[in-house]
Amino acid sequence: MKEQILELLQQKNEGITIEQLTKELNAESVEKTKEVCDALRSLEESLDVYYSQKKKYILYSKMTNFKIGIIDVKDKGFGFLLSENPSEKDVHIEKGLLAGALDGDKVLVEVLGSNPTKPEGKVLKVIERNKKNILGEIKVVKSRKCFVPKDKKYTNINITIDDKELSKCVEGEIIAVALDDIHSGNNYFGNIRAKVGHKDDPGMDIKELAAKYDVFEEFPEDAMKQAEELPQEVLPKDMEGRRDLRDKMIFTIDGKDTKDIDDAISLEMSEDGNYLLGVHIADVSYYITENSPLDKEALVRATSNYPADKVIPQLPHIISNGICSLNEGVDRLAISCMMEINYQGRVINSEVFPSVIRSNKKMNYTDCNRILNNDIEEGYEPFVDTLLQMKDVHDLIRKERWGRGATDFDTVEPVFVFDENHHAIDVVARERGEYEKVIEDFMIVANESVARKFQYYDDLVRGLPSIYRVHAVPNPDRIQQFIDYCNSSGHQIVGKFKNVDNPKMFKKLIEQIDAEGEEKEIIMKLAIRSMAKACYQKENIGHFGLASECYTHFTSPIRRYPDLQVHRLLRTYFFEGLVDQKTINYWDAHLDEIAKQSSDRERNADELERAVDDMYMADYMEDHIGDEYDAIVSGVQSFGLFVQLPNRVEGLLKFENMPSDIYNYDQETNTVIAKNSKKIFRIGTRVRVQCISASKEASQIDFAEVTSNDKVKSR
Repeated sequence: MKEQILELLQQKNEGITIEQLTKELNAESVEKTKEVCDALRSLEESLDVYYSQKKKYILYSKMTNFKIGIIDVKDKGFGFLLSENPSEKDVHIEKGLLAGALDGDKVLVEVLGSNPTKPEGKVLKVIERNKKNILGEIKVVKSRKCFVPKDKKYTNINITIDDKELSKCVEGEIIAVALDDIHSGNNYFGNIRAKVGHKDDPGMDIKELAAKYDVFEEFPEDAMKQAEELPQEVLPKDMEGRRDLRDKMIFTIDGKDTKDIDDAISLEMSEDGNYLLGVHIADVSYYITENSPLDKEALVRATSNYPADKVIPQLPHIISNGICSLNEGVDRLAISCMMEINYQGRVINSEVFPSVIRSNKKMNYTDCNRILNNDIEEGYEPFVDTLLQMKDVHDLIRKERWGRGATDFDTVEPVFVFDENHHAIDVVARERGEYEKVIEDFMIVANESVARKFQYYDDLVRGLPSIYRVHAVPNPDRIQQFIDYCNSSGHQIVGKFKNVDNPKMFKKLIEQIDAEGEEKEIIMKLAIRSMAKACYQKENIGHFGLASECYTHFTSPIRRYPDLQVHRLLRTYFFEGLVDQKTINYWDAHLDEIAKQSSDRERNADELERAVDDMYMADYMEDHIGDEYDAIVSGVQSFGLFVQLPNRVEGLLKFENMPSDIYNYDQETNTVIAKNSKKIFRIGTRVRVQCISASKEASQIDFAEVTSNDKVKSR
């Protein structure tokens, strides 16, 4: 019924009454009318349909004066509804019109007036409360303990915490507080989520930021007890029913400092002269059983977090670095995916089975990449031929995927160098080497092979319940916005791309961008933002970016819960042969929740890592106030420009810190034009800047433009 109502309202540009609705839907009986009413209530709650004061129903998408989005509340109490469309202005909302909305909340806003250049609005409803914790310090005021938020955005509200809970805290302690949905005016009720530490403890900067995102190092007692009771080596009984691969040449390639090693690889030739690629993944699900304390905590976390140089793991280190890590020279349990790959880079046959392996060597990307220049590190000699052959297989796999329309958004990441006090003393832009790409491609092809096992089980049972890694077809409007930007910035896109529902079409679009270096990197980031975000779900809709019709995550069970779950499903369906209706129904009912939790926590981890990067970039720049740099414009806003340094440090260049002129922001072309000098600023424009301020506490960096006749004083 809901689909019928939505389809009908989509055809209407004005609201219609319930009488009109029931009549046009031929639902005028008592039972049908009740069904329509129930569906309408559900659509109202999901904010698909609006019920007006004139007692008419209309789609929210038809209400141009209503907007839904995330609110950014400023220190002084007013806020802005942030627009996802770069061509639209953010909506300003006065302090008295927030209706209890707090920073980061998802809200429904009514736009007031008709001024498109300075839109004003008011919050009608808080749709979803920001789930981030509020960090604050315990202070004693007039002999009474109170909670004082560290973020100035929350100093305008009153947060009440139960006195019994506060009494257990000490002065100077930093705690993480989660707000209840219930509030009265400016008074909110909070619950202590965790005690982070004392304000003077070492390493509190990253602990506090992680706690804000509900990420904590400590594990519950029952989970740690289970972890400590697990064996520290593979026992004879554990090998029963497994294929013994300990005599095979199997090794691992990771970063130099990696300790939680969950994937190993091997390569041989098949009897038919094809490549036989093995991807061997730590069998974490053998030790972490369903609904055990460790499993429950792993699902709560759903991912490991990697803020800067720190690891906050999904599983305790005693497991992730111990019995479940494929360390060199020791027996380990694995699930192996063996794939026969022909000289066109296609997987023509694959097999997945439980195994026991013994890694011959722990390799790292740096040493492997040097082999391509015939610079061979001691101890690598027996593996050189296989490594070079793996590079050949990687080239075939990548060529095949490129032919399907996959796009490589090769990114450059900032890497921090710290001193003994964990102060950022350098930021280095790091590019991926060849063997990082080799491992990436081997993992992708293994993930595809495993996904097909679930999707195409046999002729009778199709699509066994599983978790897929999906990436939807891009929204045509978002793609058009990206094309419009490219055209306005001098990167002319030729051809029609109104419906980019085929990866090959999107790849053809991207290949037309003739920018190079940092400019191309920034434009590629805009292209990524124009696409849907990959996520986990039970229904397979394919992976657009990888041009894969069927994809999952199988290769990282130590650090991602979906992979752990996929291993559990492999064991259930294929190793134990449980494909009865009861088993299928059980997983069918549980996987949606697991997929949603995994997607939510992945987004949370991404946000945390970006926040930590911003903090340490500002930390680094605090030592470089007054230094000048050649930068590139990475973003254009109505209040200034975002600029990026060669090491990928990014900060704000406000108009007030540019040579005296009148700067006009053009929404349609996403450019800023200086009225007097006629200079045009757009993404990719080169500017000479000086760092004039930086604050680690605020995660903020400010620059000023420097011209040949102008030197800016640091401040």
